[in-house]
Amino acid sequence: MKHRTTTVALLLAGALALTACSSSDDKADSERNTGPSATAPQLTQKQKDEIARSSGLPPEPDAVERAKLIRALQAAAPDVVRYEDKAVDAARNQCMAINGKAKRLDWLASQRFTYKDVTTTEEQGAKINDALRATGFCKV
Repeated sequence: MKHRTTTVALLLAGALALTACSSSDDKADSERNTGPSATAPQLTQKQKDEIARSSGLPPEPDAVERAKLIRALQAAAPDVVRYEDKAVDAARNQCMAINGKAKRLDWLASQRFTYKDVTTTEEQGAKINDALRATGFCKV
C-alpha cells in the first residue's frame, strides 16, 4: 500500500511539473524555442554527412544509382517500389542495419518495406537484403 501511495504521489508531482512548464504564453519563451540554441554548436553539411556515413547511412542516391536501386528492389519484391521515395528511404535505413551488423535483418527489412498498402514478408526481406548487398548500395 505504501508503494502505491508513493507511486501515485510521484506521478501527480510529475504531471503538475509538466503542466506548469508547458502553459507559458510568454513571448520570450516562444522566441527562445523557435530559434537555434545559443549553446548548441551548428554543424556544417560536411560534418552532417560524415556523421551519417559513420553510422552506416549511405548518401541520397543520384538519378542513375536511384534507378539501379529501384530495379534491384523491384526484382526482389515488386510491391515495395510502388512508393519510390519510401523505398529509397527504407533502403538507406536498412543499410544502416546491414552496416551495423544488426540481428534479424530479414525481419527488419520486412518491417521497413511495409508501408501504406504494401506488405513485405521476411522472405522478401531476405531478397531485399541480398539486392542491397549485390548492388553495392550500402557501401559507405
